[in-house]
Amino acid sequence: MIAQQILTVRTSGRGTVNITESVRGAVRESGVQTGWVHVFVHHTSASLMLCENADPTVRQDLETFMARLVPDGAPWFEHADEGPDDMPAHVRTVLTQSGLTIPVSVGRCALGVWQGVYLWEHRRMGHQRKLTITVQGE
Repeated sequence: MIAQQILTVRTSGRGTVNITESVRGAVRESGVQTGWVHVFVHHTSASLMLCENADPTVRQDLETFMARLVPDGAPWFEHADEGPDDMPAHVRTVLTQSGLTIPVSVGRCALGVWQGVYLWEHRRMGHQRKLTITVQGE
């Protein structure tokens, strides 16, 4: 069995949006008991991550790390069509992931106790992001 749905997420700018419940909902609606769920983000300046879900400072620290690794307006970037955060957002996406796969067991996402699924917006301004959630199994 395969089920698929499109999720649209509005971000408020650089940072993370917890999409765990949306992914869990897609799994429930699919009726799949054993298999996997795959989430894909259709953008080159946002990514997905499986991350600590209890302490938000973990995600803040990841943002701080990325800001130091890939700073906005760095003089070595030529591409700046949409501003000084444009190319850094692309680099951040390449360094992270556009797709994420989670096992489904007994009809539920087999996440660890402290794991959550997050959309990570890499642009300073908010955007509307499109994600495809595909559940496959039996």
